[in-house]
Amino acid sequence: MDEVTKFNLRVAEMTKPIDPLLPDRHPNQDFFICDIMDAVPKDDMASMAHPVFSLSTKPDTRIRQYEHNGNSIQITPSVMGLATIHDKDILIYCISQLVAKLNQGADLSRTLRLCAYDLLVATNRQTTGRGYQLLKDAFERLRGTSITTNVLTNGERRMSGFGLIDDWDIRIKDPKTERMVEIEITLSKWMYNSVIGKEVLTLSRDYFRLRKPLERRVYEIARKHCGQQKQWAISLDTLQKKCGSKGEIREFRRMIRKLVQHDHLPDYRVSIAGDKVTFHKRIERESSDTNQQFGILEPETYRLASVLLPEADIKAVEMDWRHWIANGGVKAPDDPDKAFLGFCKKKNPNYYSD
Repeated sequence: MDEVTKFNLRVAEMTKPIDPLLPDRHPNQDFFICDIMDAVPKDDMASMAHPVFSLSTKPDTRIRQYEHNGNSIQITPSVMGLATIHDKDILIYCISQLVAKLNQGADLSRTLRLCAYDLLVATNRQTTGRGYQLLKDAFERLRGTSITTNVLTNGERRMSGFGLIDDWDIRIKDPKTERMVEIEITLSKWMYNSVIGKEVLTLSRDYFRLRKPLERRVYEIARKHCGQQKQWAISLDTLQKKCGSKGEIREFRRMIRKLVQHDHLPDYRVSIAGDKVTFHKRIERESSDTNQQFGILEPETYRLASVLLPEADIKAVEMDWRHWIANGGVKAPDDPDKAFLGFCKKKNPNYYSD
């Protein structure tokens, strides 16, 4: 290969468009290893509604104030900076484990003992030495970020101050690599109350593949406010405020337009007209494939499932069931309706899904 060809190949590689989604780093792993049926990713509604986490990729040491509809939040960083939206992966994983235990009727505690490798795999992070170091840094930012707020959680409104986690501890290290193996994390009472009060929402499994911090924050807002509605609209400046973005509005508009252009936001398609941004609930991209593979359920099946799980969103339960089968939970059923109802019957009576 001559030098000109090598140069042209290097230029082509450097100018190749970046995939807006991160690669699926662990495609052959169970999504949440503790129990694929129940430990689907969950997020607390309070932090989804308010800009608690930094969108910066550099240390953010500014004290931030946010007020909206009677809710006020002050976020104070440590010397390492504010906890970032990527640090939140750890909290999402912890919340998901607590919800799974709640669904199973197990005893709950604010302190969780977790396998570090499982956490990294579940949140689509690197399992290299750098991956473990980044995890440790995230623990420090989560512990050091202080929140003062009057936001309502579990039916209570009070002025309180707390860290995002109370403490963390590396329980076991691999003697050969010095990498953490088992970790212990104590959540704040505020975060724990969100789980006890069932103030959580299910996230798309592709949330952890969103590359840009702003896109993760936009998805959170859409998931919180749009939910299962066909669409939900918000003004551009209010969306920027809820995101916690401090840049100029024209730059924020440009980033939203890129999101519209690439159309890669999980669960929702985005459109913008003037100063109004609209989120449209998309039909699940995999629904046609899973329906062909595992069958379409009868209307009567949905009715019976609603009787079995009166407080659940049956469509969300169905998606959990289809994901479970697709990821090797069981073989493809001969009778999808019977199999789905059997899945519902195995759920704890206290099971819930948004």
